[in-house]
Amino acid sequence: MKKLINLTFIGMLIFAATGCSRETATGTFKADVIVYGGTSAAVTTAVQVHRMGLSVIIVSPDRHLGGMSSSGLGFTDTGNKEVIGGLAREFYQLIYQHYEKPESWNWQKRSEYGNRGQGNPAIDGDKRTMWIFEPHVAEEAFETMISRNNIPVHRDEWLDRETGIEMKNGKIVSIRTLSGKLYKGKVFIDATYEGDLMASAGVRYTVGREDNSLYGETWNGVQAGVFHHGHYFKDKISPYKIPGDPSSGLLPRISAETPGENGTGDHKVQAYCYRLCLTQNPDNKVPITKPEGYDSTQYELLVRVAETRWNEFFAKYDAIPNRKTDVNNHGPFSYDNIGMSWEYPEASYEKRKEILKEHITYQKGLLYFMATDKRLPQWVRDTMNTWGFSRDEFADNGYWPYNIYVREARRMIGKYVMTENDVLCKRDVPESIGMGSYTMDSHNVQRYVTAEGYVQNEGDIGVAAPRPYRISLGSILPEREQCSNLIVPVCVSCSHIAFGSIRMEPVFMILGQSAGTVASMAIEGKKNIHDLTYDEIRKKLVGDGQILEF
Repeated sequence: MKKLINLTFIGMLIFAATGCSRETATGTFKADVIVYGGTSAAVTTAVQVHRMGLSVIIVSPDRHLGGMSSSGLGFTDTGNKEVIGGLAREFYQLIYQHYEKPESWNWQKRSEYGNRGQGNPAIDGDKRTMWIFEPHVAEEAFETMISRNNIPVHRDEWLDRETGIEMKNGKIVSIRTLSGKLYKGKVFIDATYEGDLMASAGVRYTVGREDNSLYGETWNGVQAGVFHHGHYFKDKISPYKIPGDPSSGLLPRISAETPGENGTGDHKVQAYCYRLCLTQNPDNKVPITKPEGYDSTQYELLVRVAETRWNEFFAKYDAIPNRKTDVNNHGPFSYDNIGMSWEYPEASYEKRKEILKEHITYQKGLLYFMATDKRLPQWVRDTMNTWGFSRDEFADNGYWPYNIYVREARRMIGKYVMTENDVLCKRDVPESIGMGSYTMDSHNVQRYVTAEGYVQNEGDIGVAAPRPYRISLGSILPEREQCSNLIVPVCVSCSHIAFGSIRMEPVFMILGQSAGTVASMAIEGKKNIHDLTYDEIRKKLVGDGQILEF
C-alpha cells in the first residue's frame, strides 16, 4: 500500500528526545558535555557520551537532526566501507534494517531497485549495512539513536555568536543561545558545518584555500586549467551577452576577476548546492513550478552549453530507493552555484539567510528553466518534466531539503594539521582516531574569463587516496593555549584539499564518536582533553568498534 512518510512517528521521536528537557524560553541547563550542532557528528558524539555514562545535551540550531545525511545526501560517498566502524556503521545498519521490511518499499518493488552505490553496492548483506537511502529514513535512524539513548535535544537554538561565550582560564564555561538559554558543561563539542562555536571561542581557524607552499602540497590553491572531472567547459563558449563582444558585458554568474596564479591561496570556498530528492512516481510527485523571483536570464550560459550538444547534465540522476533520486551537481553549468558561497562561512545569520535564499532561487529556477524554456532541446524539457519533488520528503519545508550542502566553511588550525601528504599516505599520521579513504574532492570555486576570451570554471579537483589513511587525534583538538575543553569533529584542522576527502558524512560520524570518547575520558579521569594518553584513548576506541588502521 502506498503511503506518505509517517510524520507522526518522527514527531513522537522528537518529543521523546526533547520532552525531558522542556523549559521556559530562558533557563540554565547543565551537562557534562554540551554538543552544539545538529549534524550526523552531533548525534554520534552525544550517543557515545551517553553510552560512557555521562550526561550530554545536544543544542541544535536545526529542527531536524542528521545534517546532510538526512537532508538529501542519500547517495553516500562511502569511500572504502571496510574502514567505517563503530556508531557510523551502526547508523548504516539501521538503514539496512529499515529496508529489510517489505512495507518500506511502498513506491517500488525491492527487486526493481538495483544495487548501485557510490563505489560500493548499495546493500551489503554480509555486513547488514545499506549505504543508499531516502532522506526521511535517515532522519528516522538518527532519531532512533537519540531516543534509544534518552538524549535531550534542544532544537532551533542558535548560538549567540557575539556575546554568548563565557570563558575562564582558557576554557569555555558556558554558551548562550539567542533565545536566552544558558548551557554549562565541562567539555564542549562544535559539531556544526560552519564552526561557529569554535570561532566564537577565539580558536584559530582559516577559510578558503592555502598556498601550496604552506604545507608542501600540490593540489591546494588556485588550479586554473586543471580538469579532473567533467565539470568544466569543453567547448569554446563566449562569456559575453553578445557572443564575442566584450563591450556587451558578461553573462550572469561569470566573474570579471582573474582566477589568480596557480598554487596560490585565497579566501574563496567551493560551491554549495542543495541535494534535491526528486521522483518520477506520478503518485508521489509534486510538479516543478515557477519560483518567486525567477529570472530566465540567469541561465543563458546553459543554453550555450546545450547548443554544443553536451548532455551529461541531464542524465545525472543517481537512484535511491522508491523511485527517487539524489540530485547532485554535474557538468560546467549545473546545480552548484559557483562563486556565490564565498561569504557564507563568516557571514552573520541574517546574511546567511540571504545567501541561502539566493541559492534556493537559483536552483528552483534552474529546474523550472530546464522544464519549460524552449531554447533548450525538446528532449531536455520532456525529461525534466518526468521529475518532480517527492511528496513524502521534507513535507514541512515545501518538499525542499532542510540544509544546504556546506561542502566547506571554516577549518580549525589545531594541534595537528591534516594535509594532502596525509591523505596520499606520504607521511605517517600520529595517533589515529579514525580513517578516511575518499578521493580529495573539491567542487569548482569560481567561473571566469580565460585569456583567450572564453568562459571556464576553476577549482574542481579529484585526486584519489592510494589507500585508507589515518586521521590524527590532533586534528580535532585546538591548541591547548587557545581552548582546553573544546573538541571539533567536523571543521577539523586540515588544509582545503585534505578536507576534500575528510568532509564525508561517514567520516564525520566516526570523528563524532571519537570526540565523544575523548570528552568522556577526560571528564571521568578529571584531566584536560590534551592530557589524555593516546594509548588509553586508542584502547577505548578499538573496544567500541572504531577502525584505526588498515
